[in-house]
Amino acid sequence: MALLQVDRVSHAYGTHAVVNDLSFSLESGDIACLLGASGCGKTTMLRLIAGFEAPSSGSIRLNGRTIADGKAQIPAEARRIGMVFQDYALFPHLTIAQNIGFGLRQESAPARRRRIDEMLALIGLDKRGERYPHELSGGQQQRVALARALAPQPH
Repeated sequence: MALLQVDRVSHAYGTHAVVNDLSFSLESGDIACLLGASGCGKTTMLRLIAGFEAPSSGSIRLNGRTIADGKAQIPAEARRIGMVFQDYALFPHLTIAQNIGFGLRQESAPARRRRIDEMLALIGLDKRGERYPHELSGGQQQRVALARALAPQPH
């Protein structure tokens, strides 16, 4: 069974079709990329998978479970999908540690601290958790965004 299955998904903003009848599937461990010209729907497709947009038609399944179709969708926060935005979307008022822990609010305080510490070590910023995003280089901010996406252990 495919980990992710996109079946005939379409999406439009008003009358402007952005994604039209797109299908693909990914097995666990697969790596894929969406390539295309600016404005062709790459980011929209990622937003559809993550749950930030709803498809007009078609379906998206994760581990065999329908997470979105033309009728209903599971909310983004219930999908266990991580997404790193092109502009990183770090919260400027939160420290690096707080940014990484943002998706871990349901965890106990000790479990949250352990996971934050693991992620800080993974991205080589274990001594910088109390800094703020503006105090980091662009590459460091990118690593924080990646750690925030991975911290909740998405599918």
